[in-house]
Amino acid sequence: MRILLTGATGYIAQRLLPVLLHEGHEVICCVRDKNRFNSLKYPAGNLSVAEVDFLKPETLLNIPHDLDAAYYLIHSMSSSSGDFGKLEESSAKNFRDAVQKTNARQVIYLSGIVNEAKLSKHLSSRKNVEEILASGSYALTTLRAGIIIGSGSASFEIIRDLVEKLPVMVAPRWLNTKSQPVAIRNVIDYLTGVLLKEETYNSSYDIGGPDILNYKEMLLRFAKVRGLKRTIGIVPVMTPKLSSYWLYFITSTSYALAQNLVDSMKIEVICRENNLNELLGITSINYEEAIREAFERIELNQVPSSWKDALTSDILNDGISRYAEVPVHGCYFDHRKRNINNNEKVLDRIWAIGGSTGWYYGDWLWRSRGFIDKLFGGVGLRRGRKNQNEISPGEALDFWRVLIADRREKRLLLYAEMKLPGEAWLEFRIDKDNVLYQTATFRPLGLWGRLYWYAVLPLHGFIFNGMIREISKD
Repeated sequence: MRILLTGATGYIAQRLLPVLLHEGHEVICCVRDKNRFNSLKYPAGNLSVAEVDFLKPETLLNIPHDLDAAYYLIHSMSSSSGDFGKLEESSAKNFRDAVQKTNARQVIYLSGIVNEAKLSKHLSSRKNVEEILASGSYALTTLRAGIIIGSGSASFEIIRDLVEKLPVMVAPRWLNTKSQPVAIRNVIDYLTGVLLKEETYNSSYDIGGPDILNYKEMLLRFAKVRGLKRTIGIVPVMTPKLSSYWLYFITSTSYALAQNLVDSMKIEVICRENNLNELLGITSINYEEAIREAFERIELNQVPSSWKDALTSDILNDGISRYAEVPVHGCYFDHRKRNINNNEKVLDRIWAIGGSTGWYYGDWLWRSRGFIDKLFGGVGLRRGRKNQNEISPGEALDFWRVLIADRREKRLLLYAEMKLPGEAWLEFRIDKDNVLYQTATFRPLGLWGRLYWYAVLPLHGFIFNGMIREISKD
């Protein structure tokens, strides 16, 4: 079957895609920027990529007509610019209009559980999208999930940050809100199970695990699985803004996402009964087992997708290619080079940079810069990286975004997503004469940008010289 997969660089789609390919389907992945999608890690033959932006109707012509089904896995909750509700509405309308011109018999939409009269902005938007998609000429199947637990999911990583960093927590009262978490493996089971299954056409199903827990219980059970003793106290009065800052500074989430999460966490998300498990033959995984499965992936360094790879800063919404050509004019540079004897060893170090490995020299200064970035509303240094040995264009790497990661060409190019009075790039390249080039480029914005460059120049001499020296060691 020919399947259209939207949001192909997102957390859920990156888990779903290999399963669809394994089942023998032909998958057309819709991405805004082909440079962000690494098709080489999938078997050749049944995978193709279409460059489509559902906010730009002119790109919808790239969607093929001969389709059997389509997955709608797009959302804009982490966007820091504009009204994400309006963005989601426009995207859904354009998707509906495009898909109903094809032969697709079914659209599958992953939404959020909506069972309260008063919904958060996030859940109201999801409900609105569902109504738009339901007005198409195809059959719609909606799966509504609450908290998704899996390695790399936003919910899992936020809970992990809180539990592992805070032995004692003074938390907002929304920690008493009940939810029904679902394992990522079950989410994929549901998404593949309903595919072209006529009994599920024009129906919606709440999907969740067997446990109904409040957020405090989720934190404590997470701690139990990890063998940690944690104490949590609930503060009766904490404003949504303070709650958002609490999440933002302690976890790796962006402030925009923290605001929307806090807004949603005040509302109970519990599944209404349905027969989907019986219909598809699915056994629900409990919360603690979902956590264990997530850590098995992490410990094996096999995390296939992470929410952190979403474009949380909106900097690169126009595509990676626009920034992959490093400017020359009007810029400041820090050029360094070293002769090396072992290309592969040096490349291994470059490909492992950031995350738990660190930056090889002056890590405390990198951490300080990350903390300052957080204070000014940036992404900070806590995003880390998804895989400690492999890296692909479009992925997050601490407070950088990977633009080019070409091991064959021996080149890694990063773009800064930290708060800066200008734009910054960091490049590592090994030439054919076994010379390692390390270049930091800064394009200042106005007078403040120029003052910033000269203010940090002494630190650059310390950090960048030490970094290339450590990377190039035999």
